Amino acid sequence: MPFIPHTEDDVRRMLDTIGVQSIDELFDEIPSTLRCEALKHVPSGLTEMEMLRKLSERAEMDEGALCFLGAGAYEHHIPSVVWDIASRGEFMTAYTPYQAEASQGTLQLIYEFQSMMTALTGLDVSNASLYDGASGLAEAVLMAVRANRKSKSRKVLSLGSVNPRYRQAVENIVTNQDIELEVVDVDPNNLQTPTSVLAAYEGQDYAALLVQQPSYFGQLEDVNALTDWAHAQGMLVIAVVNPTSLALLTPPGEWGSTGADIAVGDGQPLGLPLASGGPYFGFICCKKAFVRQMPGRIIGRTVDMEGQPGFTLTLQAREQHIRRSKATSNICTNQGLAVTAATVYMSLLGGEGLRQVALASHENTQSLRALLSAIEGVEVIQNTGPVFHEFVVRTKAPVHLVIEHMESGGIMPGVDLQADYPQLGEAMLVCVTETKTENDLKLYAHKLQAVLSELENV
Repeated sequence: MPFIPHTEDDVRRMLDTIGVQSIDELFDEIPSTLRCEALKHVPSGLTEMEMLRKLSERAEMDEGALCFLGAGAYEHHIPSVVWDIASRGEFMTAYTPYQAEASQGTLQLIYEFQSMMTALTGLDVSNASLYDGASGLAEAVLMAVRANRKSKSRKVLSLGSVNPRYRQAVENIVTNQDIELEVVDVDPNNLQTPTSVLAAYEGQDYAALLVQQPSYFGQLEDVNALTDWAHAQGMLVIAVVNPTSLALLTPPGEWGSTGADIAVGDGQPLGLPLASGGPYFGFICCKKAFVRQMPGRIIGRTVDMEGQPGFTLTLQAREQHIRRSKATSNICTNQGLAVTAATVYMSLLGGEGLRQVALASHENTQSLRALLSAIEGVEVIQNTGPVFHEFVVRTKAPVHLVIEHMESGGIMPGVDLQADYPQLGEAMLVCVTETKTENDLKLYAHKLQAVLSELENV
């Protein structure tokens, strides 16, 4: 386990050698606005024994709970063989597996991953992964601004139904590069974004439109109309997608008349367990016309002088290989092990297996939506509209109390939406995947009804 070996005397001698009085003085060139205070929920230095005890206590809080949380991280069944293979010594390495000297096996695996992602998204090329979906979207925004040479505004338009955490990450990354993100408000009545709402933006200069399908609310947007509208306005279209959903839904490469230009998302649903926030990995795919602006790197297949097939780094327009000012990204690693697991997962399930996962998730969602619609005091906002495996419910009781009471009964019922979407009232986002049984769904409905009755009598 890593640890910091420096004693206070060691630090004092280093500061004296440098000629500064304190750690704060060492970093005084960093503006105060960029510094954070001590993290509230992270304790100060613990012994190894104390830290392991705390981790164990934290893990026990999740043990046995039925999880109906989604909002970008999803609980799917992962066949045991996935990580049995991914954690073999041939794949486990402390070394970033993308350098030119990487093994043919690693390069082939990344090539297979790229091929599967282009098949899922319906686009021409995929890179070899990014940190996560949120940072991947930020890279896609930077890519769109570079690629759309007709746009001079350095502005990008986003639907309000794009994951708010993703939008927050984009703003944090692109704001200091003088790129502005404008957000179209969500219609609280149906959580959709009809093109009529976008009329106010017609004729204005935006480099791209961000569309999430399914939306953050699980809703299916009219992506064909949105894509054609954006292209008519001279915008590129960046699609934020859930890879599991693409086994059922039209891939972004086929949206509208000519398809979305860039697709991005998080690969966590493809064989990565929920683990208190990661690690995850992002993916990004695009039309061939924009490949020179794609961040990261691409593995290609070729043949040698004797006609034998081989794999090689084909595109790596980043700062280590070309002049820094010409780099398309400062991303300096991929998520090799996570991508390995995802590639194994997709290989084992195949197209039909992934479709069955998506279909079972959708059918379970429809079942729970019907059960909750019948409960007095519960309003399913998207009662009849198309959703994938998430939907929004509004409760007559304060939603934070509903969540608190259900969690005490062993059910994590959903994500409270009040902080991000106060206009929706007492609303939470509920997710159902293929992991839930009919009894689980009935238990959820029964508990929710009981909690609402309990709160009504308080």
